[in-house]
Amino acid sequence: MFSTNKQHNWLIDFWLLGAVLVLIVIGLTMVASSSIAISEKNFADPLYYFSRQAISISIGFTVALIVFRIPIFYWEEYRIQIFILGILLLIAVLIFGREINGSQRWLSLGVMNFQVSEFIKLAVIIFMAGYLTRHAHAVKESFEAVIRLAIPFGIMTFLLLLEPDFGSTFVIAIIISGLLLIAGAAWRFFVFTVLPIASLLVIMVITSEYRMARVTNFLDPWADPFGNGYQLTQALIASGRGEIFGVGIGESVQKLLYLPDAHTDFLFSIYAEEFGLLGVIFLVSLYLFILYRCFIIGRRAFYRAEFFGGLLAYGVGIWIVLQAIINMGVNLGLFPTKGLTLPLMSYGGSSALMIIVALALVFRVDYETRKKELEELA
Repeated sequence: MFSTNKQHNWLIDFWLLGAVLVLIVIGLTMVASSSIAISEKNFADPLYYFSRQAISISIGFTVALIVFRIPIFYWEEYRIQIFILGILLLIAVLIFGREINGSQRWLSLGVMNFQVSEFIKLAVIIFMAGYLTRHAHAVKESFEAVIRLAIPFGIMTFLLLLEPDFGSTFVIAIIISGLLLIAGAAWRFFVFTVLPIASLLVIMVITSEYRMARVTNFLDPWADPFGNGYQLTQALIASGRGEIFGVGIGESVQKLLYLPDAHTDFLFSIYAEEFGLLGVIFLVSLYLFILYRCFIIGRRAFYRAEFFGGLLAYGVGIWIVLQAIINMGVNLGLFPTKGLTLPLMSYGGSSALMIIVALALVFRVDYETRKKELEELA
């Protein structure tokens, strides 16, 4: 139904693997290109940030190989412990964490600063996949089965907002909503689950002058192009300079200390400047293709009654593409600044490492599904 006999001999999805590797190569290239000036200025080494990103990705691949060898049922069995570990890490980061740009989100691990919210995203997907697998029928029929999630996720949301990390809170809320919908939860349940979280975020924005400024500045950054709107105006200038074909790789002007965070949250603008509209279309298509392959793997797992694995694949796909959409939207002035990386592209060791590990779980789901198909054909 899903593949030919020849394709059944492949025990992993090489289309997905190829797309991920292409994205990583483009990401490393752009980190090198966009960070040359700031690396030279801060560390007298033009490849400082590139080297650190390459190390993080290498660590990610090493951990991913270990994760890939662990059967999926172990993740389902220990889903609660994994989520509790995430909560404990969120508490630890508030006590021992490192503060950067007014947010306390990082734990120092010596070789790198680890952003705990990246781990909690994966922990939420694993926990939700297990919960929805065990309570599949109840979630469709009973509001009580949905509202029981309010306690663990309420604690998680409270801790994330203390950092504060609004971007990750929003992404996790959408992932949870997406998985509930895939599991068949009724739309009316979301009024009592998503609405309170959304209302809390709105109240926190309205009551804080700093947060309100971040939310409203993107609406008209040109009103204060050298003040609050400086970063966004520089990002828009970079995107505009790219036109159709781009100025060429390595030829960006905005990365020369004009655009703050050019190698992190605003790497997409430098990419748009160097590769142009055609490059942007290719990048968007690449992310959508990764989503498509994750959903194919999820559907195949569902077809084999492997609901936990299927929900894992769906959740990881939603995570990657949702975060990509938000990051691109921020760079183009469509959304307020969220502090979210462009997955597997922006400089950020924690994000790259955890997404690679999450994809290893997706590949494991695919491996087990294909292996069962082969056994049935034998």
